[in-house]
Order: sequence, then structure tokens, then C-alpha cells
Amino acid sequence: MSEYHIPVLLDESVTALIGNVSGVYADATFGGGGHTSEILSRLSPQGRVLAFDRDADALGNKPDDKRLTLIHNNFRFIYNFVMYEGYRDGIDGILADLGVSSHQFDTAERGFSFRYDAPLDMRMNKEAETTAADIINSSSEDELERILRLYGEVDGSRRMARMICAAREQSPINTTAQLDKAIEGMLPKFAAHKSLAKVYQALRIEVNQEMRSLEKFLDGAVKSLKSGGRLVVITYHSLEDRMVKNFIKSGNIDGKMEKDLYGAVTAPLRAVNRKPVLPQESEIAANTRARSAKMRIAEKI
Repeated sequence: MSEYHIPVLLDESVTALIGNVSGVYADATFGGGGHTSEILSRLSPQGRVLAFDRDADALGNKPDDKRLTLIHNNFRFIYNFVMYEGYRDGIDGILADLGVSSHQFDTAERGFSFRYDAPLDMRMNKEAETTAADIINSSSEDELERILRLYGEVDGSRRMARMICAAREQSPINTTAQLDKAIEGMLPKFAAHKSLAKVYQALRIEVNQEMRSLEKFLDGAVKSLKSGGRLVVITYHSLEDRMVKNFIKSGNIDGKMEKDLYGAVTAPLRAVNRKPVLPQESEIAANTRARSAKMRIAEKI
């Protein structure tokens, strides 16, 4: 499993998650199974884990443990499956590590990384219809600008969108190398990889509808938890972290505080940690992909 993906903030997240060793927990982002295995190792024989992943490649990492139910589906449907599995009174905790797995980045043909010349795919669920190439070649200039600006916070997003549209008029952009070539005039000479990372992040988020899925997941997670149940979320970029922070504070992704007739805030969660938990320097040294991780913990009121 470690070759597939190295779990981030492993001890910290599972320690924050588990309050009842005989309880029911969900790992919303199974991936390599590192967090799930750690949860199982701390539960009693009566404990149970539901794990979710939309990437079929992840299903091969399932440990042989009867306490685990692995669900091949998007975590946005967590509440549906919690109910389907019979946990009508809710579950004890939910963990979500929102990072893309090392396996997805390192498998060239998946098209997640600019390090390889590969088809522009980026689908986490390989059965989904829309690829990054589809978005690059069919989106309007305005839509490309919106994607680059909103999801990648790309400087000069309008100019870059215009360059992409000009390049695809000459020939379709179907590979990572073709995309890199189309925008190379905007890449800084000594830090091209940083700009490319923002572009690829924006496309990946759009392909997989990550922000929409996260919003649906957060709503479903609250409904799925028992009173006192824990929600633990590990984010990797500011868009995710802002959404999670706002939701914990207010119960909605905009951070708008709602009050009842008596003036009391009606948010369904209480933040356990005022500031996000960050990886130790030793973890970052061992796994550079942990460097941008932030973990937020909340409890259902």
C-alpha cells in the first residue's frame, strides 16, 4: 500500500477520529488504504469501517478484514450509503484525505502530471466521460479562463486561455506535452513547474468536479454523523481548506452564519482545533507531498 500512496498525518488523523473503539467509521478517500488500515488496527472486533473510492485501481488495496466494507463510489454519496448499510442512527466518525494519490500522479497514462508526456486524461473514475482533453478542446475562452482562475489561481488566466484556444485551432491538444507547448510562452524560466502545477490542478478539479463533490460530501457527512461524532478532513490547497473551514464554522461553504429565533448560531459542527494541524518537518522530509497538508477536526453538536 505504501507504494500506492503514503498516508499523510496518519497518527494525528486517526487519533483525532476515534473515540469509541467499537464504533463505526468511514474513510471517505480509501486510496492506498493506509488510513483505513490504521483505523482498523485501533478498533475492537466489534468496530466497523466503510471506505469509499471512485478509482477502480484503489479497490485492489482492500485488506482482508471482515470489519471493512469498501464502496466503489464518489464520497459525495456518503449519506446514501451510510443509510443503505443500515446505520440509521449515524456513525461515529468520518475521515477524508482530499489529496490525489501518489499512484495517480505517478501512473503516466492517467495524465495527472506534467512530468510525463501522456494523454490529457485526469479522470479519477476512469468510467467518467469527460477528460481534461475534452475540456481543453471544447471549452470556450471564457470558460477556460474561469477554470484556470478559480481552481488554479493562475496569474494571467485570460491570456493563457487565449493561448490555448489559439493553439487548438492549429491542432487538437490531446497530450500533456501539447498543452505544455501551448502555454510555454507564459511559463517563468526558472519556476515553470510551479505554474504548470496550478494549471494541472485547475483541470483536475474541473474534470472530477472536486469542489462540487466536496460540498455534497460535507453536507452528507453532517447528516451521517451521530451527535458527538468526529469529522476529520485533510486538505492540500486553499480552495479546499477555505470550504472546509467555512463549513465547520457555519454549516455552509460560504461561511454565512445563520441564527435561530433566539440569536444562537445554528451551525451543526463545533471546531475541535482552532488552527489546522500541520505535518511535522520529519514527515515532510520523508514525503514532500505532505508539505501543503492541513487537517481540520470538527465534532457534531
